[in-house]
Amino acid sequence: MRPGWILPMMAVLLCGCGRRQVLPPPKAVAVREDGVIALRLVTFNLRYENDGDRGPRNWHQRSVAAVRSLCRMKPDVFGVQEALHGQVADLWASLPDYDFTGVGRDDGRTLGEYTGIFFRRDRFVKDTSDAGTFWLSDTPEIPGSKNWGNEIPRIACWTRLTDRATDRSFYVFATHWDHRNQPSREQAARLIARRIDTRRHGDEPVVLLGDFNAVEGNPAVTYLLGQNSVLSARQEVWKSGLVDAFDSRHRGEGNRTTLHFWDGKRAGTRNVDHILVSKGARVLEADIVVDPEPYPSDHFPVAARVEFPRP
Repeated sequence: MRPGWILPMMAVLLCGCGRRQVLPPPKAVAVREDGVIALRLVTFNLRYENDGDRGPRNWHQRSVAAVRSLCRMKPDVFGVQEALHGQVADLWASLPDYDFTGVGRDDGRTLGEYTGIFFRRDRFVKDTSDAGTFWLSDTPEIPGSKNWGNEIPRIACWTRLTDRATDRSFYVFATHWDHRNQPSREQAARLIARRIDTRRHGDEPVVLLGDFNAVEGNPAVTYLLGQNSVLSARQEVWKSGLVDAFDSRHRGEGNRTTLHFWDGKRAGTRNVDHILVSKGARVLEADIVVDPEPYPSDHFPVAARVEFPRP
């Protein structure tokens, strides 16, 4: 695995970003007296750095487009999937206003694809005692474990963040499910639901985002939405079901593809990238972000603007 390399100066100029060295203290954040946690959220499958991706599909070239896209969206929190260690390092170096949590799925350190969470360091304080990664398996604490029929390890990570503007906290979970094995996806949904239900501060809002490798009608997804779903040949309902941000704003819309396989077209219903939020959240905006060529990934990022009112 090569170490992260700093993006070309073009990307630096686009965002006013520089090389990560000694960082200044976080900027002051205005207090929000109504107690509303207002978030811009993004989930972004970056497409792993692959030597077989040539020309504009090569990470060395499309990394600029990825940084440009993130700078335009200005997320407060964003999750990434498929990012190798060097890709995470590239983004972190080019986006110094963000902090990061996540590990490689193969060894729990730097090997393999990351499913990770970036968050604005001026807005949020990470609860270091309530964050981590678990493997989507019967042994979730063992790095690299896989025993649900998926051939490669799959993971989820989480972090608890405190919003400096409101002094309220919330949880972010990020995940990347298996692309071939439906039983694995269903087991992943159950495990993540249990982890959400048993979080240390059960009254705090939750965001779950990532590449589920499953469209909205997939039983593993409908289970997370609190709908009656058939998992492992039996009907189940998760009582703490979440809300799909995009679908809540675009119900019935036909063109909702996020996995575009480099063709840059949103037509169709291949929507596998999701942002889910606790019931009671106000979803003000949600969209599938279609970037111009050169495409930063073979997935479109999904963005949402969400508010969590004071209880």
